[in-house]
Amino acid sequence: MAALCFGSMGTQVDNENMPDYKYTAYFENEVLRKRPYIKREWCVKVIENPIRVEVQGDARVRFWGEVAEFGNRMFRVVTLADRVTIHNAFPDRGFKL
Repeated sequence: MAALCFGSMGTQVDNENMPDYKYTAYFENEVLRKRPYIKREWCVKVIENPIRVEVQGDARVRFWGEVAEFGNRMFRVVTLADRVTIHNAFPDRGFKL
């Protein structure tokens, strides 16, 4: 039997089918060093609840989402093509819908 729980919006979530997020060496060694305020869980929230998603020419995927814990600012999270390996993240001051 699958393990089920309920997400923040009351929707049913199947934890056994949730992706295991990974991080590139660039994210671990450069992004977190330059932006130590960024939390991994913010990146996951943005990926799982994006306001906008775009695939880049190199197949990396950009996700934008609001991070309440950082003053409701917009963050951009970039993953590899697999959409589970987080490569970059930063506040996106220029985001427009």
